[in-house]
Amino acid sequence: MELLLNEEETERLFFRKLLPSDFDTWLPFHQDPRTSEFWKGLPENPKIACQQQFDRIFERYEKGLGGMNALTLKNTEKLIGLCGLLVQTVDEIQELEIGYSILPQYWRKGYALEAAQKCRKFTFKNGLAESLISIIQVDNIPSQKVALKNGMSLDKTTTYNNNPVYIFRVYN
Repeated sequence: MELLLNEEETERLFFRKLLPSDFDTWLPFHQDPRTSEFWKGLPENPKIACQQQFDRIFERYEKGLGGMNALTLKNTEKLIGLCGLLVQTVDEIQELEIGYSILPQYWRKGYALEAAQKCRKFTFKNGLAESLISIIQVDNIPSQKVALKNGMSLDKTTTYNNNPVYIFRVYN
């Protein structure tokens, strides 16, 4: 089953595959220090960090491991974020994660929640998993609030990519 929400939509958002041409539009995400304040081990150079993220996304597409979809505003087609279903291995268990990142100028408008809710509904409607997780750094309160509003609850604390994280989970 396809894990990408390509051409899915919500009230305000349209999901599509990320394109190499989206790089310059997404680069400001990595240029804003607030977007990486919680995650240790990312490249300090924004262009390198952005390129590494794009490389991982396209590798996931190629290997059928899900991936972040580009989120665009339906009324303007403007790229405002990334959200998607990601095959992850946490504590040696393969899980399906809802991941989300929003450009800072669009924070606090409900876009992350709207996109994450769509991912949850899509997963359970299509029988893709019995449960979904979100991997969130322990100090990242805004992302934790999105997970909670998306019906998730704190499942456990662990380490992921050398970062202390909470695993939030929701069951079908």
